[in-house]
Amino acid sequence: MRELSCTWARHLPVARAREAKLRTRMPHWARGGTPHLTPTYAHPPSPPRPHTPCSQSTWNLENRFTGWVDVPLTETGEEEARRGGRALKAEGFQFDMAYTSVLKRAIKTCWLAMEELDQMWLPVTNDWRLNERHYGALSGLNKAETAAKHGEAKVTLWRRSYDVPPPDMDPSHEFYPGKDRRYAGVALPATESLATTGDRVLPLWNGTLKPLIQSGKRLVIVAHGNSLRALVKHIDGISNDAITGLNIPTGVPLVYQFNAAFKPIPQPGAIGPLSGRYVGDREAILREVQKVADQSKAKK
Repeated sequence: MRELSCTWARHLPVARAREAKLRTRMPHWARGGTPHLTPTYAHPPSPPRPHTPCSQSTWNLENRFTGWVDVPLTETGEEEARRGGRALKAEGFQFDMAYTSVLKRAIKTCWLAMEELDQMWLPVTNDWRLNERHYGALSGLNKAETAAKHGEAKVTLWRRSYDVPPPDMDPSHEFYPGKDRRYAGVALPATESLATTGDRVLPLWNGTLKPLIQSGKRLVIVAHGNSLRALVKHIDGISNDAITGLNIPTGVPLVYQFNAAFKPIPQPGAIGPLSGRYVGDREAILREVQKVADQSKAKK
């Protein structure tokens, strides 16, 4: 789930009985601020893999730049996480393991979704590389107020451009993560663009997650809006320009499938430029996508 833009990124597997049917029908099956959920399956053919953004956090509700600040879910966010889990259960998804970030909003999204799936026994790996993008000096600021001060175009550039980062966070900043023991040994960024977020997400994908999927493991990845944007940009080959307009809603599972060459198979009902499909009501999901897009608009 997305964070909630913890986004269900966000890989959703199908039940084993259904897998057998799918394999006979389809010769080529092919996979992560609020967390997102993404299920993944083995190949060939690969079962669906869901990515889930984490659900709504308290700072999502307050429209603040969250990034690496470790804020909790709201009651609405907890229900988003449970709803995402129920949606996966309704389609018969079974998983072998889960991956999520080291931020509590994504971790709890994962727990609540797994509870609804009745798969709380699954091993969960926490990796800081799935964290939300680091918003630097913007961390903690209200997005609409920041847009009113600096202009919507500038804030949209900071939030949605591919390679333009916000201003650096100084070590004296209230939310500087350098003294947090969960990041011991990590070369901390002072800020991140989507490009530099991808620089940490993709080694995890290529070195760990992709080989697990290729070995037949069914993964669910619960991460955040921008760590998932970086991931799907790579999976779907989205251009630097097109990724600017991609918004991932919180708490909605996003399912990918891959063929034998590990290329994503376009899913029925997918919303471009993604080849994966969101699990849930299409019109409701489009409304949630628009809410994410509206976050950087100045208050009228």
